Amino acid sequence: MGLELERKLDEGRGKIREDALARAAEEHHLKDREKDKQLEDMRRQIEDLKRKAEQGSQQAQGEILELELEDVLRANFRFDEVEPVAKGVRGADVLQRVVTSSGKPCGSILWESKRTKAWSDGWIQKLKDDQREAKADTGIIVSSILPKGVNHIGCIDGVWVSDFPSLIGLGAALRSGILQLAHAQNALSGKGEKMELIYKYLSGPEFRNRVEAIVEAFVAMKGDLDSEKRAMERAWSKREKQIERVIHNTSGMYGDLQGLIGVSLPPIPLLEMSPGEGPAKSDVPDSETGEIPF
Repeated sequence: MGLELERKLDEGRGKIREDALARAAEEHHLKDREKDKQLEDMRRQIEDLKRKAEQGSQQAQGEILELELEDVLRANFRFDEVEPVAKGVRGADVLQRVVTSSGKPCGSILWESKRTKAWSDGWIQKLKDDQREAKADTGIIVSSILPKGVNHIGCIDGVWVSDFPSLIGLGAALRSGILQLAHAQNALSGKGEKMELIYKYLSGPEFRNRVEAIVEAFVAMKGDLDSEKRAMERAWSKREKQIERVIHNTSGMYGDLQGLIGVSLPPIPLLEMSPGEGPAKSDVPDSETGEIPF
């Protein structure tokens, strides 16, 4: 009985020991899990803080870039109205309202600034949507990183892309185009009223009187020209006959002198006959008989 009791006590102590070891192992495992969870939570907090710090830095850089863009546009386009897009409002960064020197608005340019490490093609469609909503004439993305195939300035799907050193030149060129388009539209405004005034003028007596005066002036000028032409023709005919008489008398005098002096008289080529103008061979008398051959 004593041995049996001792054995049962040993079994009881062993079970108690196993239970204690199991509870200790479980508590140790739970503590390890708790430490792991604390480490994971701390790691996540560190990553969140780091990400928030980076986002805050990027946001600060973006805000600084927007302010720089506004200052550059205001300094170079003094007549225009440069308005920043409010935070939380859908749109780009800066809206430039193009204004003429007389203070008349004629269009707008929507600007988007980017300072990132990589280019995103989604920026193009976003700016196009913002441009439609803002009713701007054109949109420009100013980025430190340009897409492939674009060097300084380029146009992708109707959206202009530029680096920071080239933004003033691109803005000036697009602004000039907007001003020219507005000038052409102003020239075409009231076209119907102008056409009506022109029709009334063409069908009225004032235009007819002016045309009649012009025609009468041309008729008078034509009459004077015809009179001058007839007078000149008479003068030319008279002078022509006088010249023919002078040439005829000069030729006769030269022939008389040639008959008197002979070959010693110097020849005058203009009064001599050319080889083709001489008499026909049949009309020349024979040197021996003096007869003209038939």
